[in-house]
Amino acid sequence: MRIRAAASAELPLLQDIERAAGEPFRTLGMAAIADDDPLPLDVMESYRCAGRAWVAVDAADRPVAYLLADTVDGAAHIEQVSVHPGAARRGVGRALIEHLAASAREQGLAALTLTTFTEVPWNAPYYTRLGFRPLMDSDPALTEGLRAISRAESAHGLSVWPRVCMRREVEGSTP
Repeated sequence: MRIRAAASAELPLLQDIERAAGEPFRTLGMAAIADDDPLPLDVMESYRCAGRAWVAVDAADRPVAYLLADTVDGAAHIEQVSVHPGAARRGVGRALIEHLAASAREQGLAALTLTTFTEVPWNAPYYTRLGFRPLMDSDPALTEGLRAISRAESAHGLSVWPRVCMRREVEGSTP
């Protein structure tokens, strides 16, 4: 699996990948998540222009997954990672996250963070297998930036289902 920077012309395809990746949420009674619109193209373009949008591509160099990242309180924060169901369960998401970890290490960032659903098998349990740990309210690693993201997600209606902030230290980085 090859990972590279996203191209501007691919952004509508990334929206399609996000829509397809959302469909399995219907089977969990989370139709609102499946129906949620992907990020607007201008927002995705801002990630791309900032060098914070990567795609995993197939043999024809066509994206099958993507990852968008921010920097939040000294950590690389996974804003969005979506894998097309046709490419799922092949290590594509893991490869994107490892690519971000390498980028974070090069930037001197100490950790990767994300927010996710606790009870969705391909969310918190998956990230736990990748070395992320949940951050409890009393954990000093639960920074104000992560708390602000959680509040914004709650305002967007995501708190209907249990969610958690998670963190994974970046190996070889100096905190």
